[in-house]
Amino acid sequence: MDFTHITYRKFLEAIIGKNYTFQSFSEFLANPAERCIILRHDVDLRPEYSLRFAEIQKEIGIKGSYYFRIVPKSYDENIIKRIASLGHEIGYHYETMDEASSKFIRQLADKSSKLNKDGLIDLAMELFMEHLERLRKIADIKTVCMHGSPLSKYDNRDIWKKYNYRDYGITGEPYFDIDFSKVLYLTDTGRRWDGKGSVRDKVGQLDSWTVGQLDNNSKFKIQNLKFHSTGDIIAAANAGLLPDRIMFTFHPQRWTDRPFPWIRELVMQNVKNVVKRLILKII
Repeated sequence: MDFTHITYRKFLEAIIGKNYTFQSFSEFLANPAERCIILRHDVDLRPEYSLRFAEIQKEIGIKGSYYFRIVPKSYDENIIKRIASLGHEIGYHYETMDEASSKFIRQLADKSSKLNKDGLIDLAMELFMEHLERLRKIADIKTVCMHGSPLSKYDNRDIWKKYNYRDYGITGEPYFDIDFSKVLYLTDTGRRWDGKGSVRDKVGQLDSWTVGQLDNNSKFKIQNLKFHSTGDIIAAANAGLLPDRIMFTFHPQRWTDRPFPWIRELVMQNVKNVVKRLILKII
């Protein structure tokens, strides 16, 4: 079955067998290896599942980057400390435009008032700094990554239209600091790898890829490889068809060997995917 820890180990073993260097996102920004894998983990909920991922990686001798939301279902200080102690990078999975919109509306004294976008961004930045400071008390935070918030009409990245995260000691944000014409981006959003379950977790890549250089700008694709399942990626790795640089984004709450949680996640994600398709039609 897909989305189990057994399958995840097989995935890692297939990638490791192809002589990739595993870098955290901050390491990649500082000194990108010629042939590397960035394992990014968005800890949306069930942080104990992310800890299991971190332990598996430690056992194999590789590292990843873990981005925590500042909400009760994600933020667990003990787990954050344990994952950091295993040698992994900790980052902030921010969603403050979405948070600020809810807070702003509640604070409006006049219900007829309109939501001012500039004021919303200012409030979102205040929340961002408050959360970042809280997280930095327990971990060294160098990078951040937006949370998609698919049900919100606001894009959390909009705060960077007015502010610059580098002014706050942040070295990178994947959606702004990776050239995805040169780094393949694959995410398990929607419990699938083809990107069809995503509302905002997109980087504007072409739908199909081909090995090699397509033009003088070093853009590449991998032809005829449609990654729907993790098994598809494993097969491509075993065939030597993956490019030199890849960022994989995992949502560890989807991955488990326990039958009931596995079935529950499958059913819930299928429902979410229907809702997301409706949202995409509206957008």
